[in-house]
Amino acid sequence: MSLISIVIPAFNAAATLPETMESIAAQTWTGWEAIIVEDGSQDDTWAVAQRLAAGDPRIKLVRNPGKGPSDARNHGALKVARGEVIAFCDADDLWENGKLASVALALIFGASDAAFGRVRFFRGTPGNLGASSTVPVEPVTVPMLMGENPVCTMSNLSVRRPVFEALGGFRNDMIHNEDLEWLIRLVGAGYELEGLDSDHVLYRTSPHGLSSDLVAMEMGRAEALRTARALGYAPDARAEAVHLRYLARRALRLDADPRQAMALVAKGLRRSVPAFLFPLKRGLPTAIGALIAPSLPRDLRRSLFSR
Repeated sequence: MSLISIVIPAFNAAATLPETMESIAAQTWTGWEAIIVEDGSQDDTWAVAQRLAAGDPRIKLVRNPGKGPSDARNHGALKVARGEVIAFCDADDLWENGKLASVALALIFGASDAAFGRVRFFRGTPGNLGASSTVPVEPVTVPMLMGENPVCTMSNLSVRRPVFEALGGFRNDMIHNEDLEWLIRLVGAGYELEGLDSDHVLYRTSPHGLSSDLVAMEMGRAEALRTARALGYAPDARAEAVHLRYLARRALRLDADPRQAMALVAKGLRRSVPAFLFPLKRGLPTAIGALIAPSLPRDLRRSLFSR
């Protein structure tokens, strides 16, 4: 059975890492190694990781010689991993049991260069599920990525190791959207990123840090767009409308000032009404939600707009 290397950056993850590793241990594809890259935590992450590694010889534990999640992922993938495929997982997310088997079909037995599946979002406990992401039926393109990242989270990305090495890993000078920038380089270089019609990830959402998050996200996206421009692509009105819809949904989910969500909706509709509203199951609730957000209970607002 071909080996898949799982790279897990871990920073202050003592509370969530055991559950993450349980979901990896439960994979139906058993030919894996897990590389936990401890990233200078201030809690008991190192001790927790040591206990986990002692109980399963497939788990490797290393310290990140640099700092930050991109550095940690690059170190694990480029310096430690031995597998034919690299799958990334954050230390607070969970995997569906069949994720690695699905990835193996696409990347080991199939012809794709990188792959992702659907993400389901939860708050608190995995039983408290909200919305789920969608997987595009058409090939992922750079213009698509300039509007919205269908991979959603690093826990949903798997790639052939030679491809990751050829692209040089993630940019460690970016705080947010370093995955988007890398995906633009991937697709722009002609590699195939395949969306798989199966559930792969349970993503743990957090309502904290919206203001700084949005600023950092926009700075990161600006860097990703610079990469796209260098490859000959420029964002159009459609891409900007889709991106503004994403920001509006995020603002609604994370309890921003309702006026902020409404401003984002108005800006998106000015860019392109069709691109903002369609598909209707995403665009229309976002527009209506921004209008009625002040009267919606907080939990309902978060549930409706969790993606």
